[in-house]
Amino acid sequence: MEQQPETTFEKINHAIKNSVSVKLLSIGLLIAILLIPNAMIKSLIRERQSNQEFAAQEVWKKWAAPLELTGPIISIPFEKELSGEKGAYTVRSYAHFLPEELNINGDIAPETRKRGIYEVIVYSTSLKIAGSFSEFDFSEFTDQPENILWNEATISMGIPDLRGIQSNIKFSLDKGKYNMEPGVPAYLSLDLGQSNNEYGIASPVSIDKQSGVNARIAIDPSKSTIAFNTTLDIRGTKELLFNPVGKSTSIALKSSWQHPSFTGQFLPDDYTTDKSGFASEWSVFDLNRNYPQKWIGRTHSIKQSAFGVSLFQPVDNYQQNTRSAKYAVLILFLTFITFFFIEILNKKKIHPIQYILVGLALSIFYTLLLSLSEVIGFTPAYILAALIIIGMLSVYSASILQSKKLALTMAGFFSLIYTFIYVILQMEDFALLVGSFGLLVVLGICMHLSRKVDWYNIKPTKRIAHESL
Repeated sequence: MEQQPETTFEKINHAIKNSVSVKLLSIGLLIAILLIPNAMIKSLIRERQSNQEFAAQEVWKKWAAPLELTGPIISIPFEKELSGEKGAYTVRSYAHFLPEELNINGDIAPETRKRGIYEVIVYSTSLKIAGSFSEFDFSEFTDQPENILWNEATISMGIPDLRGIQSNIKFSLDKGKYNMEPGVPAYLSLDLGQSNNEYGIASPVSIDKQSGVNARIAIDPSKSTIAFNTTLDIRGTKELLFNPVGKSTSIALKSSWQHPSFTGQFLPDDYTTDKSGFASEWSVFDLNRNYPQKWIGRTHSIKQSAFGVSLFQPVDNYQQNTRSAKYAVLILFLTFITFFFIEILNKKKIHPIQYILVGLALSIFYTLLLSLSEVIGFTPAYILAALIIIGMLSVYSASILQSKKLALTMAGFFSLIYTFIYVILQMEDFALLVGSFGLLVVLGICMHLSRKVDWYNIKPTKRIAHESL
């Protein structure tokens, strides 16, 4: 009976089965194809992270936004009598003065609030604010001191989100006591509020850059120094920032939170962290910022000088998941090259479909890790997901390789590679160094195994050879 010619599919299948070059090309093509689900997984991680951010926004809307405190600032109006073509007229201006000394002491009480499966760090704090103003010198602004309206002066403090205020603010200035009212005068430019949070998305609440409190005060111009003090009971979300408006600004904070992240334009001069929490101190001078101690009108605004602390969450599941997903190509490559050497050295035949199924199992690991980490945390999730995938692939290897010994070898390989990746994930500072040496070891093993292969004389065989691994 005449033998029918091979179909195109049969020729391709025969080439993949018997040609080492075609096999390597097919493995490379499969790795490229499997990068598609890997990209989808990274997109899923970003989506889940975005969901966490919006959940945090829901908490912020009901609690309070991150606090950026500015002040106190005293604004004093004065008038100038000028003459023009139509006769004499009067112009009113406002002079703004910053404190000579500003001292703030605060105790931050952190709390964890949940929205669904997501956690958000919020805090309450009591800030004791004290300091002094020096003599109010108008010589640079006017030569008509009799037109300074001392009794119309105001004192202001910038607070981006007034919902965080927990009690009335009573401000002591010299011998007077004043109740602060909401709002900041329009003639004072503060430029408060952060337009973006740590993730780069829009602020979760509508923050007025001129938001704050103020009070009308009376000033005795004969005094060269005017002391002040107040207590601010307020709450916020994650960050507590200050603008160094004093000619000499000293900030001291303490909290039971064990993982502070010092942020802004200035790092603390001294800080301690231990199991009981942290304590930090800052000292900032007027020369360290880009606005003066006094000015008129809106010629200057207080911005780009804030500093403080962020209550950092040390384990970010989505950051860890993203870093883990970046190693997907490495795991795919190492797995496929290991199966390839098993084929060559043990005369086993593994079909491309079986490679695809193994690759898909390796990809599912990341979705399993993501979903579990949102519930039980990253480390337990990683261990559980790795055990499930290692068990699945080991059983599958025993089936396609028809060898318990090779299946146990693959189980050991998968255990080693997932352990190695986890170690890299935990070593942020030395991840590149450890990863580079790890890859060097893998390359050395591949080079050692390749010595046993006569690449120009690999012949197909129907016999299952003796296992050499």
